[in-house]
Amino acid sequence: MFEKFEPLIDLAGRALLAILFIPAGYSKIGGYEGTQGYMEAMGVPGMLLPLVILLELGGGLLLLVGFQTRLIALALGGFTFIASFIFHLQPDDQMQMIMFMKNIAVTGGLLLLVGKGASAYSVDAALKSRKAVTA
Repeated sequence: MFEKFEPLIDLAGRALLAILFIPAGYSKIGGYEGTQGYMEAMGVPGMLLPLVILLELGGGLLLLVGFQTRLIALALGGFTFIASFIFHLQPDDQMQMIMFMKNIAVTGGLLLLVGKGASAYSVDAALKSRKAVTA
C-alpha cells in the first residue's frame, strides 16, 4: 500500500531529519564564541566547532537533497549519538534526558537511512540512473 508513496515518504523523512541539523549548524556561525565556550565547558575542544558546523549545516543540506545519503546519515548519526552522551546525558535533569532520548531516536532514523539509502527523489538516485543510461 505504501510502496507507491515511498519516494515521497523518503523525501519527507530526509527533510524532517535535515531541519534538525541545518538550523543548528547555521546558528552556531552567529553564536560562534558562545558555542565554542559551551563546548569547552563540556570538555570538548572548541577548535572542533568548524567541523561541527560543516557537519550539521553541510551534512544537513546533503541529507535534504539525498547526496551520498548513506555516508552522510552515518556521519550525522555517529555525531548525534556521541553528542547525546556528552551534552545531554544528565539523569537528574528531565529536560536534558528528553533531549538525550530525542537524539537517540534521531540516531535510529539516521541508521535506517544508512541501511536503505535514499529513494527516487534524491541526487543519489539521479546519479545512479544517469550511470545506468551511460553504461
